[in-house]
Amino acid sequence: MTEHVARERLHEVPRDDWGIPTIRAGSIDDLAWAQGRVTAIDRAWQLEVERWRSEATLAAHVGASEIEWDSFAARARLDDTARRCFDALDPETQRWVTAYVEGVRDGLAEGAARSPELQALGFPGGGLGEWRPWTPLGIFSVHHVLFGSLGSKVWRGHLLRSFGPGLGRELAGALGLCPPDGSNAVAVTGSRTASGLPLVAGDPHRLLERPGIYQQVHLVVDGAAGAGGSTIDVVGLAFPGVPGVAHFGHTGTVAWAVTNAMADHQDLYRERLRRDGDRVLALGPDGEEPVEVATVELAVRDAEPVYVEILETARGPVVVPSWETDGGEREALSLRAPNRVDAAQGFEALPLLLRARSAADVEAALASWVEPVNSYLIADTTGDVRQLVAGRVPDRAEANRWHPVPAWEPASAWRGTVDLPAGLRVTDDAPWDGVAVTANDERPDTAPYGTAFARPHRAARIRALVGDRTGLTPDELVAVLLDTATPAAGLLDLLARTDGPAAGTAAADLRAEVLAWDGRMDADSIGAGAFAAWRSGLVRRVLGLTVLAPLHRPAGVPGVLAPWLSPAERVGTSLERLLDVLPGLGVDVVALVRDALADAASDPAPAWGATHRLHTVHSLDGTPWQDAAVRPADGTPLPGDTDCVRATVSLPGLTDLCLRGSVARYVWDLADRGRSRWVVPLGADGAPGPHAEDQTPLWAGDSFVPVPPTRQEIP
Repeated sequence: MTEHVARERLHEVPRDDWGIPTIRAGSIDDLAWAQGRVTAIDRAWQLEVERWRSEATLAAHVGASEIEWDSFAARARLDDTARRCFDALDPETQRWVTAYVEGVRDGLAEGAARSPELQALGFPGGGLGEWRPWTPLGIFSVHHVLFGSLGSKVWRGHLLRSFGPGLGRELAGALGLCPPDGSNAVAVTGSRTASGLPLVAGDPHRLLERPGIYQQVHLVVDGAAGAGGSTIDVVGLAFPGVPGVAHFGHTGTVAWAVTNAMADHQDLYRERLRRDGDRVLALGPDGEEPVEVATVELAVRDAEPVYVEILETARGPVVVPSWETDGGEREALSLRAPNRVDAAQGFEALPLLLRARSAADVEAALASWVEPVNSYLIADTTGDVRQLVAGRVPDRAEANRWHPVPAWEPASAWRGTVDLPAGLRVTDDAPWDGVAVTANDERPDTAPYGTAFARPHRAARIRALVGDRTGLTPDELVAVLLDTATPAAGLLDLLARTDGPAAGTAAADLRAEVLAWDGRMDADSIGAGAFAAWRSGLVRRVLGLTVLAPLHRPAGVPGVLAPWLSPAERVGTSLERLLDVLPGLGVDVVALVRDALADAASDPAPAWGATHRLHTVHSLDGTPWQDAAVRPADGTPLPGDTDCVRATVSLPGLTDLCLRGSVARYVWDLADRGRSRWVVPLGADGAPGPHAEDQTPLWAGDSFVPVPPTRQEIP
């Protein structure tokens, strides 16, 4: 039987009531092919637009509005790095990834016919060019090149050159995460559950894109062909465009959850470049060094092409070609990251995760993981529960971790890779007490590797909600992820200490409403709406302070870094810490509080859900084809807020709309996978149809959908 004939039999894919596919094959390579094909049918637009991003051809398809991204992607050498990483894979993993790509090619025309976006753009069979063996690695880089510390280091460098080293460092500490992370994971041992075996739950948080960034899949390989004489039967959340289940999965006997470990694995180097005829030289630790130079032509739809100079020093690709120092000189910034230095991303781990049968298997698979650096909670049917950090963290000077450093100083050079410790066994004894929580927070297993962590509220709140409870069920763990309590005590104490406005005024009524509020960001809460209105007024007042005027100085960096350099976003997400700093700068914070009350009281505050609504982001936003994106779910009222466990992020002072939030929720039951649950913001399908939006009401509420049946239960 030829491979072509064998794979023809994989075309019929059963789906559950929510459109989630069960992809079944006789070998792991055939499974990858079938997964690629099904993904192309369900997510053709998403696959193609992410391919264009990885290849720096987005503007060629969409127009001049996307040239900023293409220029960055070309300068960062995303496609070349993906090719290098693919070439360095072992032959078995190369074959597996290539099979996925071949499946995508097979299903792309069928998927493109379902895509209103590709139809509107005039690409009914898919975009220009084609999928190459390394395209999945390029797509993974697109999702994660800005997921690390690159943006934060540009921001800190901007503060240092704008305010000087003293105040700049103080403000860098106060104006922390942006965009804020909100991912949660919790695992409980069998002593805490009704079944006597562990439960694992979590919810990753990212930009709320349309289609959703995660794809619910059920992957099955029957018989000895699975690997090592075993079968594969995995439910999990896949990145469309990447084979296997990269982050969250349940194999039947072992399950895992993932959050960002907030480790710093990217460095920015200040480069002093000099042109010498056709050559470019960079000042390195031992004097001037040659720079790799090329010019690429970036096609632009309905416009002339753009030519971008690509520079790569001994440190890495130049991603910010012109950076003004505090002395007024012009430098450049190069990016050094493990995936390019070592030609590795960690894709060798992905087929091993599908084959994993125990917590030890998952830990062994993740030994090859590179980036991003993640925190994992893992549990298996023997009762083994583990917490570990996986990824590659460079060993270098402390200054490298905080801001751009001089390329010419020997102390800035990398010294190798940090040896991460083995996973921690979660026990029923103190300090674990049968519970492990990760929430982008600073913990003993993450503190040595990062510089900016999420506020401790979410992690502490999850632990408090679990408390000393026993007999926990999946539904009870789900309820923990939906908690809407917000850590507003500091702001509320400040408001309570501030003398109130005159009785009977709208400002006095607003103050009373906020102080009487229960601290929960529920969609129907008038108190939450009043608090949010006052908080936004306070952010706008702070942004107008003369002492902070340098925040608004143009940063002179590529537009793709704008979210990390927005003063409004920085102040809005770090308001309490900044208010602690301002009195030392001569600012009357009490006056700010009063003025913000008066500002917010000018209009009656509605319930929180009246303004805090779902707003998804689509790749065609701002283009002539944006109407091709149908958005029936947008406008859905949402509970939660930035620092809640239910982290539906708003941007105080800018908008109450929610553009970042939980891109999936799941709870894995190790006693019976059939009792596991999951949900995504939109639906399983990326094209208009019955399963494009059907999970939205459940996600916006408090419900989940069941995972597909196990392989034995499939007809």
